[in-house]
Amino acid sequence: MAIVTRRVDYLDQSTALRGRVYFDDSSSAPRPGVLVSHAWGGRDDFANQQAEAMARLGYVGFALDMYGAGIRANGVEECQKLMTPFMEDRALLARRINAALIALRSLPEVDASRVAAFGFCFGGLCVLDLARSGAGVRGVVSFHGLLKGHDLPKQKITAKALVLHGDADPLAPFEDVIAFRNEFNAAGSDWQLHAYGKVLHAFAVPGANMPGIAAHDAVAEARSQAALRHFLAEVLA
Repeated sequence: MAIVTRRVDYLDQSTALRGRVYFDDSSSAPRPGVLVSHAWGGRDDFANQQAEAMARLGYVGFALDMYGAGIRANGVEECQKLMTPFMEDRALLARRINAALIALRSLPEVDASRVAAFGFCFGGLCVLDLARSGAGVRGVVSFHGLLKGHDLPKQKITAKALVLHGDADPLAPFEDVIAFRNEFNAAGSDWQLHAYGKVLHAFAVPGANMPGIAAHDAVAEARSQAALRHFLAEVLA
C-alpha cells in the first residue's frame, strides 16, 4: 500500500482553485471519493491530513479549495475577511463547493456515483450548503460547523447528513440547532446530530484554543472521528 498525492487545479468560473487529492495506488479500480472542506483559514496541512486519512481508509480524499490557489489567512482578522464574502453570498458558496464536487468526480480514480463530503467550522457549513443545494452526494458531515440556513430557493436534500456539534459552541447556539432541525426535516433529509456536552467550537482540531469560544477536546475528537468513519461506511457502501 502506498498513498500517493497530486495537486488538482480546477476552476469556478474565472477563479483558479487548487486542491490536493490522495489515494492508494495499489488498486486501479475507481473507489468512493470524499471531499474535505477546510476551516476559515483556507486549505492547510490539517485539511490535507484529513484527506490523506481518507485514502488510508480506501477512499479517494480530496482537500478542496474555497478561496483560490495559494490563498491562506494569517490570524483571525484575515480569516474573517476571507470567509465573509461567502457568508454574505451563499449562492457563491454553493457554486464554489459544487465546483469542487465536479473536480472530484472528474478524477479517474473516483467512482463518481459514490461521493461524500465533510468539513470543519466554516467547512462544516460548506458541506451542509452542498447538501442544501440539492447536490447528489451520498452524505455530508459537519464537524463543529456553522448551522445557519440561507434565503436561497429551497431544494430537496437527498444527501444524508451528520452534524457533530459541541453543545457549548457559542458559534452554533441552541436556536441554530433547532432551526437546522426544522429546515432539514422540511427538506426531507435523513439527518442525525451528535451533541457533545460542555464542548466548545473547534473540538476536533488539535491546538484550537480561543478562551470561551474554541478548544480542542480529545475525547470529543475521537468520538466524532469514529462517527465519521461509521457514517462513511454506511453511505458509501
